Amino acid sequence: LTFELVCVNLYPFEATIAKPDVTAAQAIEKIDIGGPSLVRAAAKNHKFTAIVTNKEQFAPVLESMKANDGATTFELRRQLAAEAFNHTAKYDRAIANWFSKEVGEGDFPQTLGVTFERSATLRYGENPHQKAAVYAGPNVDKVPNIIRAKQLNGKELSYNNLMDLDAALGIVLRSKNPACSVIKHNNPCGAAEGTTLAEACERAMAGDPLSAFGSVLGMNRVCDEATAKVLCEPGLFVEAIVAEDFEPKALELLTTVPKWRNNVRLMAAGDLSRPQSDWTWRCIEGGMLVQNADVHDDPEDQWQVITKAAPTEKQLDDLRFAWNLCRFVKSNAIVLCKDRMLLGAGAGQMSRVDSVKISIEKAGDRIEGAVLASDAFFPFADSIELAHANGITALIQPGGSKRDQEVIDACDKYGIAMIFTGYRHFRH
Repeated sequence: LTFELVCVNLYPFEATIAKPDVTAAQAIEKIDIGGPSLVRAAAKNHKFTAIVTNKEQFAPVLESMKANDGATTFELRRQLAAEAFNHTAKYDRAIANWFSKEVGEGDFPQTLGVTFERSATLRYGENPHQKAAVYAGPNVDKVPNIIRAKQLNGKELSYNNLMDLDAALGIVLRSKNPACSVIKHNNPCGAAEGTTLAEACERAMAGDPLSAFGSVLGMNRVCDEATAKVLCEPGLFVEAIVAEDFEPKALELLTTVPKWRNNVRLMAAGDLSRPQSDWTWRCIEGGMLVQNADVHDDPEDQWQVITKAAPTEKQLDDLRFAWNLCRFVKSNAIVLCKDRMLLGAGAGQMSRVDSVKISIEKAGDRIEGAVLASDAFFPFADSIELAHANGITALIQPGGSKRDQEVIDACDKYGIAMIFTGYRHFRH
């Protein structure tokens, strides 16, 4: 007796353990035993048997049967077998990961099994000679992300587009007010909050207009007509925009008015109120690094004003904005902000004082009264001398240097207010 077609739905183990109040007994009850065995047996016998494990496979199987007098092709059966073995492997990995936590291995189990599913093959990677694809992780439908965003216009997304869109979205997710970020090469060259999204967008683009040419934008609200009009001004060029969604009139403007209307990638990310991922993975040669994601707020009740001068309410408001922003700038990171707007960023320098110099140069004659945020401590007081000489009035940094007192003394000498947060935010 030969079975030509086998269809199996496994017990919903992953859906069961996703419930907040699930018990161990309930989880174990949903561990399928016979189902995976049947799937594997049919897949092994794919020379004669087609194995169906999800509803997306119904259509190609039915089409094959209609075209082949009720039979399926060997090529299709082999493809279904490959998908079946991946299906049971993913199922077993979910069970193994759950058991690792149950037996007390904590956040870092001895063996880590994570399934990523290909979402798209990209034209090329970071550079044209590199091949690339984008894969969706296990929590892709639970968190705000660019992978599941709906593309409403424009050319195919590139590897670099995805990197920059991810950074653009990450920045604005931290703002409760309407906010816009402007990204070039994974660093913010503009960012601002406003009373409206249009105001935030206009101010963000004004932060560094030269660098903003050919940038990627992030917005934490639905892009409306007023915001679209800001971006349709002559002389602007935008590669891609990610927003919660786009109003019909905004979509019409962005796809008909600018010279870049046919190419701009418009990405609707949907609900941005969902919590962000708690973990990040990063490949290194021979392995992978896993860590908590740097997405949580630093408790302000642990911040310390360690100078004689205390920040004013306005300075404190700008310091909060700057502190939230600096974690998204490559270390050594310095950001200068005023009125909840990025004036200048110093990114990726090997010495902190050089990042300070770059941020001051970017801010230009707008710098008077600005505040400064540093992602890590100041090793010397030279940055404070530069800050004072250029009209910077308040600073925020983690603290923790052997020369903290020298830095504090320099601030007191010039009447600069400084806060120690106790939290570092390196980004590599």
